[in-house]
Amino acid sequence: MQTRTDLIEACTILIWIASVLHASVNFGQYPYGGYILNRPTKSMRFMPEKGTPEYDELATEYQKTYLRTITPKKESILNMTVLEVLSTHVSDEQYLGQRIEGGLWTTDSEPIEAYNKFGKKLAEIEQNLIEKNNDKSLRNRYGPVNMPYTLLYPSSEEGLTFRGIPNSISI
Repeated sequence: MQTRTDLIEACTILIWIASVLHASVNFGQYPYGGYILNRPTKSMRFMPEKGTPEYDELATEYQKTYLRTITPKKESILNMTVLEVLSTHVSDEQYLGQRIEGGLWTTDSEPIEAYNKFGKKLAEIEQNLIEKNNDKSLRNRYGPVNMPYTLLYPSSEEGLTFRGIPNSISI
């Protein structure tokens, strides 16, 4: 790095990867993959070949055949548990643009003012996303499952919220 601009660019990339990018992948795992029947982690059997008894069973009792094919119950529960833990916010989590300790991290007013400005901008972005998600004329906001995309909302509450960008990652 030779210039201040190089440093800013490198820091921006690191902050993006360790916060927004990670949050958008991590906190969306459970609603999209936590219910194993919607997205089995693996198939335990090959698709039956035409003319075999398994193929006939598939044609007549497809649910029974399907359930025998996907991940067993014990592994499914373990997988769901891991996805839930990865997608859950803890009670004392700090989110991007917010600091529990306030301005105590530095005595220099310039970075404190810049950080406060950044936090206000993130709050505006979140409000803009909420308004767009509530605008029924924007059909792409909910999709066929009628579930708004909330993963890039900067803030969250404790628990499974499918939103929020923590100040840091733990994995």
